[in-house]
Amino acid sequence: MSEALAQIPGGAAGSAGGHPDTTVDDLYHREAYAPIEADDATLERIVAGAELPPLLVALASVTGDFSILREDLRPPQPLMDTVGFPHGGMSPEQIATARELALAALKRVRDEGLTSARLLSEEEAHLVTDFVTNGADPAYRPLLEHDMALAPHANGRPRWSVEEVAPGTTYRAAVIGAGVAGMATAYRLRQAGIEVTMFEKGHDIGGTWWKNTYPGVRLDTPNFAYSFSFAQRDDWPAQFSPGAEIHDYTTAVGQRGGLYDGVVFGAEVSTLTWVEADGQWEVAYAVDGEERAERFEAVFTAVGQLDRPKIPQTPGMESFKGVHMHSAQWDHSIDLTGKRVAVVGTGASAYQIVPAIVDHVQSLTVFQRSSPWMLPTPFYYEDMPEAVGYLSEHLPHFGQWLRLWQHWLGVEGRQHHTAVDPEWTKEGSISAVHDRVQEQLRALLREQYAGRPDLLAKVTPDYIMGGKRMLRDNGVWAASLKKPQTTLVTSGMDHFVPEGLVDADGVLHELDVVLYATGFEASDFLEPLKITGRGGQDLHARWGGDAKAYLGLHVPGFPNLFIVSGPNTGHVVNGSLFSMIEYALEYSLDEIRLTLEHGYTALDLREDTLEDFYEVLDAANATKAWGQPEVHTWYKNRFGRVSQIWPLPVLEYWNMTRAVNPEDYEVIR
Repeated sequence: MSEALAQIPGGAAGSAGGHPDTTVDDLYHREAYAPIEADDATLERIVAGAELPPLLVALASVTGDFSILREDLRPPQPLMDTVGFPHGGMSPEQIATARELALAALKRVRDEGLTSARLLSEEEAHLVTDFVTNGADPAYRPLLEHDMALAPHANGRPRWSVEEVAPGTTYRAAVIGAGVAGMATAYRLRQAGIEVTMFEKGHDIGGTWWKNTYPGVRLDTPNFAYSFSFAQRDDWPAQFSPGAEIHDYTTAVGQRGGLYDGVVFGAEVSTLTWVEADGQWEVAYAVDGEERAERFEAVFTAVGQLDRPKIPQTPGMESFKGVHMHSAQWDHSIDLTGKRVAVVGTGASAYQIVPAIVDHVQSLTVFQRSSPWMLPTPFYYEDMPEAVGYLSEHLPHFGQWLRLWQHWLGVEGRQHHTAVDPEWTKEGSISAVHDRVQEQLRALLREQYAGRPDLLAKVTPDYIMGGKRMLRDNGVWAASLKKPQTTLVTSGMDHFVPEGLVDADGVLHELDVVLYATGFEASDFLEPLKITGRGGQDLHARWGGDAKAYLGLHVPGFPNLFIVSGPNTGHVVNGSLFSMIEYALEYSLDEIRLTLEHGYTALDLREDTLEDFYEVLDAANATKAWGQPEVHTWYKNRFGRVSQIWPLPVLEYWNMTRAVNPEDYEVIR
């Protein structure tokens, strides 16, 4: 247990208990794979193109020969700077030996007709963990095996049910929102026998991935790592999928997991009210203008942080004769071909939109407030390598082992880039590694904008690396800004006129369309919901714009209200959206189990629990690049406090969510 974790209430690692699983909790699990019929030369080519650590694990698992996972072949995994290391940084000698072993084992899979995976023993699961992590701290073992679908205690499936712990009891939960957080919530709650109703204001599940359809929309996380632990898709066609492919995934998960059952689409939830006399939440909502209300034992808000578009209010907007459009509200009836277009913003969505439209418009004017830092990712647009596609189809469970490998590499990720070294004194950077990586990225910019000093001065960030979200760089952004039809404006927007936009230098930019890639009201958690808790307490009045919740989940005075993806659960340099959601849900289910076992109505968080939690969390954020006073970022709210990001190692959130400490709560009977 780390020193920071030891200070946080509930920080001691607990156990969910229960028995080993005898089935695989994965909606994409296959009983059989296509047999390998390829010749030796083809298999040699496949092995040469595969990432070796997950390949060796897959082969050991299928053949039962775990001697393949030799100690001298463990991937060393040196800390990365600008790019990761193939095969986890294995040496040329390790790579050669590993390929020889892998080829022999793959031939065995072919020759013996091995087409199915099997559950591992605990000892085998531990061997895999030790190999993949290169013998890292054993504290990581349960975290990693959580996502190891074949491990005996894999995944976050509850090991209890309402009928087992409280026979004859009906427990109902409302889930507000049917994006990935709401989907995970509904799936896990139903596994515990909880009756779930999902309220979704849109027309489909998937949240971000059906709402955002702008040109160029795609993941900036490797595909295999962007998935539920209970739905480990293994046939991704791209390394970073376009948005439509992710929407296909969420749709498929919804169908395979029965998540479409019990969803109220077109439901605009307006108020959540704790009814103290009955110990229930009343959910008021409207469908097609008809006002309705239902009661539930618990409410899970899964409305997301990036849901309410933010559009800068520029004087004269109403006078503009052209079209205004936010990236999250794309109107596909508007044809941009031959149009004079402005893109406002240079963040993640702008980075994708600009290269997608630049060759179709007459002119493109990009309004930049601050330039992003970008990590070189030359394969960002590329399809999945041949070896991955072949092995996912023919080598049992390979895709899931590749997901586990990518998941592990992200657990600690790049957090070393953003940590402040208190002994470091060089101005403009926060540590030696931070300074080194910054200089490497600046050198890349000088290379990309060679011969264009005018652009280089504008695109070189004026804030420290890590202060804001970093983007994937495959060269298309620089290429787009250098095109003759593109103008980069950094002076700001002054006012609109009927013909277009006048910048702060007084230059008129004649326009037909203005595209806002300006993000969302990320700090206004749970707006515009009106939420009333114990004693008539209003949640937004309590927060006053400074949202705080224990583990991102709980606020004192609001029992049985679970905020999924709540304050300070975001990740930027390490961790995973899906991990933070799933770990929090497992904690929530443990809490519900306790209330049912003891006949409680609810548990209500203590004020001192929240205060102690944020004393540690705020101090940790102050030691990160994004927490420095001079950095202005959407990670911070209007008070300058970081309200979005989890600043500690993912392992600490994992440990804190393993079991509920009843002393952190007041019991409501």
